Formats: sequence, structure tokens, C-alpha cells
Amino acid sequence: MLDWIGRLFDRLTGAAGPGSVVGLIIVAAAVAVVVVLLARFARSVQRDRVSGVRVSGQVGRPATDWRAEAAAHEAAGRWRDALRCRYRALVADLAARGLVDEIPGRTSGEYRREVAASLPDAAPEFSDATDLFERAWYGAAPAGPEENERFVGLADRVLSGAGR
Repeated sequence: MLDWIGRLFDRLTGAAGPGSVVGLIIVAAAVAVVVVLLARFARSVQRDRVSGVRVSGQVGRPATDWRAEAAAHEAAGRWRDALRCRYRALVADLAARGLVDEIPGRTSGEYRREVAASLPDAAPEFSDATDLFERAWYGAAPAGPEENERFVGLADRVLSGAGR
């Protein structure tokens, strides 16, 4: 590739006479276009002035909204969806207390590790609640009123450990 560019540059600038002047003008114009584009691009790119930001508190929907949606799913017999909403409500509650960082795309395993670090006494209950959610949502395990009731009990114990 570099050989080809070198040969092209030699052809544009190597000949004596008017060809070399035209070649130099073309090369200068190409360089000018690249410089202008780089300058415009560099102006729009900025360094992130804030580093190490802790995202906590209300990022997504509030826990009350998730619980209301869970109740609607339960009333319609959509237990798997209800369990997912109850899990999201639990995460939202913990985030509102500053115990986890609610970040879109974060995995349940990441939340499990955060709770283990920030709330070690409630970590086993949160882990069990996470297992219920993961089995139903990702593992397609059957979910019903018993699983949802068990999840509610685990979530209550986690939140009690978090000082409600």
C-alpha cells in the first residue's frame, strides 16, 4: 500500500514542467482537506471531564412502578413477567438507597456482587432472589404464584437488612 502511495506521489510531483505544479496543487489540496476534517472532528470530541462518577439513586423507573406492573402481570397470570418486574423493583429500591449502581445493561451477577459488598448480611437472600429471577427469566423454568411469593419474602428480608 505504501509503495503504491509513493509511486502515485512520484508521478504527481516527479515530472518536470507543468505536471509537477499540478501534482503539487493536488497533494496540497488533499492535505488541506485532511487537516480541515481533522480540525472539525477534534473540535467536536471532548475529554470526559468527570471520572469515577458513581451512579446511584433513581436512574430508571421507580420501584413503585415496577411493583404495579408486577401486580398487573400476576393478575393476568404472567408469573414470569411478574418475577422480572419484582426483581427490577428490588434493584430500584437498593439503588435508591445507594447500595447498588443501577446502570442500564448491568447483569444480575454484577448486582449480586455489589450487594455482597455493600450489604453482606442480606447477600444470601439477594442471591436466592436473583436465582429465582434467573431461573424463570433466562432458564425458562416454570414460575407461578409460589415462586413470586417466595421472591417477595426474600426481597422483604433484603430490604429489611437495608434499613427499609
